[in-house]
Amino acid sequence: MVGLVGLGGAVGRGGSRVDFHWMGARADGGAMTAHLTAKRAAALSSPTMAGPDISRRVGGLKPSVTVAVAATARAMKAAGEDVIGFTLGEPDFDTPGFIKDAAIEALREGQTKYIATLGDTETRGAIAQKLTEENGIPGLTWEHVAVSAGAKQALFVLMHCLFDQPAPGEPTGQLVMPTPTWVSYEPIAELAGAEVVSLATRAEDGFRISPERLGEAITERTRAIVLCSPSNPCGTMYAEEDLLAIGRVIEGVVERAPGLVVIVDEIYEKLVYGGARHFSLGSIPAIAERVITINGMSKAYAMTGWRAGYCACPGAFGKRLMKAMGTLQGQISTNTTSFIMPAIRAALRDGHDEVEKMRSAFESRSHVLGERLRAIPGLRMGAIEGAIYAFPDVSAHFGKVSPKGARIESSLTFCEAMLREQKLAVIPGEDFGSPGEKHVRLSFACDEQTIDRGTERLAAFVDSLT
Repeated sequence: MVGLVGLGGAVGRGGSRVDFHWMGARADGGAMTAHLTAKRAAALSSPTMAGPDISRRVGGLKPSVTVAVAATARAMKAAGEDVIGFTLGEPDFDTPGFIKDAAIEALREGQTKYIATLGDTETRGAIAQKLTEENGIPGLTWEHVAVSAGAKQALFVLMHCLFDQPAPGEPTGQLVMPTPTWVSYEPIAELAGAEVVSLATRAEDGFRISPERLGEAITERTRAIVLCSPSNPCGTMYAEEDLLAIGRVIEGVVERAPGLVVIVDEIYEKLVYGGARHFSLGSIPAIAERVITINGMSKAYAMTGWRAGYCACPGAFGKRLMKAMGTLQGQISTNTTSFIMPAIRAALRDGHDEVEKMRSAFESRSHVLGERLRAIPGLRMGAIEGAIYAFPDVSAHFGKVSPKGARIESSLTFCEAMLREQKLAVIPGEDFGSPGEKHVRLSFACDEQTIDRGTERLAAFVDSLT
């Protein structure tokens, strides 16, 4: 049996307390601790400790609760428990065969050596062509593109090229970030030296920031804005008219914030529903050279384990940025695996039909999951417009008690008790930023039978609360 133990001390985004330690038993019987508290992390880096220390900036880094919950669920399964997981955003489809074949053929042809740090010219050119023809981003060549080991590495390297640790007397650069949003933006930006300014959105607005609020948040210290559309965790997206309005704001504030850039995470661009069309902020000519587009192969092409991501930015600044990213990435990992370059090109060139099959399946699942969740008393949620997540509000059940005596005081305690008592793993919303503390995230990267079984357990858990 896997134990889940509440331990004090951790502080979540925005100062909310995360008094919870995801712990489980490994298959080999050893103890697994997947979520360090800030108190323990501080102890690890204390200069008074005997022996070697961990750096404060890493020792105090808050691990992703998404990964922690998924690890706990896997450990419970390994221990023989019947756990259903709606945790990781990993498509359950296999990578299409023609993409695998391209990598296999490259291996057979001996493409196993070092290549240029940011990817070979042919692959970077194929990405530039894709972004030009499909996304309408002007002025891109291979020199405006960087290939990294997943979109997360692209983001990490990018943030460290945009932000500095401030010198004495120098103001700290700011990253403006509408929330709820992906859990890794904030810690990566803070590691790079940024001060993160979070802007809470509202469920009734589809978790979209208004252009007016965004404009008011930009100051002379604002170095970057980060947007994720379609959204992880919210399952909503910015429509073309929303982004055009944001583009007008960006164009109007550059005198106030001359160094401003916008980072747009479009990793879910292919997974949109209801006949919607994805629109790229970088396609707006007036601001194109201030927009950095992040994307990758993981979600749309079911290539999560391949670790193939990229970013792009046009213009003279884009070229300088890519060179800087190449310098930094060269000190981290050098090039992405060489023999996946032909696979990236094959996916971009020939993957449209396979992507559409997967997108259609995800859309069907979004309808099934949405209907099941709306039928559960007290859960509130809007339409799922894109990505592979539902983000219902469960706060109507705060203040209740589970059959085993767990007091439901937050999204976190809701998820902890449900995993223990119903063997259902979902992600608490605290780490995604306000108002995520009222919500839980469910990934529908699973078949409809699993959705049915999982939502039955969720309904049973809610029904058991008093």
